[in-house]
Amino acid sequence: MAGFADLNLPQGPDKKSLQSLLEAAAHLGYSAVALNHVIDFKEKKQEIVKPVSPLELFPSLPIVQGTSKRIKVLTRLTLVVSDPSHCNLLRSTSANIRLYDIIAVFPKTEKLFHIACTTLDVDLVCINVTEKLPFYFRRPPVNMAVDRGICFELLYAPAIKDSTMRRYTISNAISLMQICKGKNIVISSAAERPLELRGPYDVANLGLLFGLSESEAKAAVSTNCRATILHGETRKSACGVVYTVKKPRKVEEEETPLPACKKVKTQA
Repeated sequence: MAGFADLNLPQGPDKKSLQSLLEAAAHLGYSAVALNHVIDFKEKKQEIVKPVSPLELFPSLPIVQGTSKRIKVLTRLTLVVSDPSHCNLLRSTSANIRLYDIIAVFPKTEKLFHIACTTLDVDLVCINVTEKLPFYFRRPPVNMAVDRGICFELLYAPAIKDSTMRRYTISNAISLMQICKGKNIVISSAAERPLELRGPYDVANLGLLFGLSESEAKAAVSTNCRATILHGETRKSACGVVYTVKKPRKVEEEETPLPACKKVKTQA
């Protein structure tokens, strides 16, 4: 099994709180985390800035519990889109966007969810867990997202804070599982405090409440997270894929007549 990862730790201005979150994640056994920078175009005009290097924020990273390796810190950008015009930024080749390790999109409507699954070059599609979904999941866009290697992210920290959010979290997660059949699911925390973090095996058990099988729940905090990270690396480094196909030989080419000199030798 791949190492455990939490791909959503909110990146706030307080370095001490971030350091405590990293130490808690490493102590719980997470080998990789992603610092999430959220941009909501609905609130105000925001620009996408360059991600801050983890080495600048944390001179020394904590060591993962049970190993001798230090925790890996990734950068993530989440765009909250409520209008189709907001998606134009993801379609453009912005230099700052390409610097982030993971790109996620949080669609607010069914139309934007369809666009995110079918056309946008992203790594994660965030599912709203704090309120009732304004639309139903449909199989064609979800299946296309799975085929494109895009994962769907569910958060568990809101369910810890409030009982109403807990009900919405479970309800929305089960609605998604009925369509995607447990494929390409990532469960993250979005924890703002160390007390809101849970161990990877506890999160996997929580996945059982979402309708995942035992293997799918473990993959939601391990192999699917690794697949998301690799998907982001491919997006950053590759602009396209070139493949070759061997052209089949025609029957006429295979049965070409032998030269006259070779015919004499074979007959002799």
